Amino acid sequence: MNHAVLLISCADNKGINAAVTAFIFEHAGNIVHADQHIDEQSNTFFMRIEWDLQGFSLSREQIADAFQPIAEKYSMLWELCFSDINLKTAIFVSKHLHCLRDILMRHRAGQLPCDIPLIISNHPDAKSVAEDHGIAFYEFYIDSENKQEQEKKQFDVLRSHDIDLVVLARYHQILTSDFVDHYVSRIINIHHSFLPAFVGSNPYLQAHQKGVKIIGVTSHYITAQLDQGPIIEQDTVRISHRNSLGDFVRKGQDLERVVLSRAVRWHLERKILSYGNKTVIFD
Repeated sequence: MNHAVLLISCADNKGINAAVTAFIFEHAGNIVHADQHIDEQSNTFFMRIEWDLQGFSLSREQIADAFQPIAEKYSMLWELCFSDINLKTAIFVSKHLHCLRDILMRHRAGQLPCDIPLIISNHPDAKSVAEDHGIAFYEFYIDSENKQEQEKKQFDVLRSHDIDLVVLARYHQILTSDFVDHYVSRIINIHHSFLPAFVGSNPYLQAHQKGVKIIGVTSHYITAQLDQGPIIEQDTVRISHRNSLGDFVRKGQDLERVVLSRAVRWHLERKILSYGNKTVIFD
């Protein structure tokens, strides 16, 4: 596809939708997707509009300048993207490799439109997986004494590869605020939804012992506040007294795969807008 996508947020006012669609029409564009939402509590207008660039009278380089007067008129926060430009994506992982394998499988099948030039880990376990897919693998052993130094090296690697998106596919390290600030709304995490009830290294065992009836999973953008970033996707699965601890883990990992892949795909397709500590997910 050779499409352009505009993501827009601003205070709600009359005429915004008409102004944006008229801009595309006046330059011979054909709209293929359009979606909008108004948050009545904050009086904020959100829009995602996508159009075919075939026959469009403006070149890619001219679109932003031509749209700027409309953006200024309505005090918009806006982003222009192109569907044929893949985001460069880095995957961080520790010892649990199920989410990593799932992302790489979906990427190989063409379900995730991105480039994955590297995998970063604090353990060697994922090295063979990276090699199988022809992806560069970087291992950074991290402890309490070298964390800041190792994280700086990780950031240097990401910068050298011009990384646009970081996916934490069960990466068991807390990123510092300095690291997060470089990738605002560009780090996606996945974790179980047992928190804050079951903390620690073995939440599934605790949940099994407690006899919970629902397992939940959450994918969200990372912020400086641990596990408090804007939620992108969540899902649950029922549990019964017949389920063993192994069933808990299997069902939880199945959910983690699906929920993380949805969140990553929506980001890659430029279907997410963050505001405050919430997200708008466009159809």
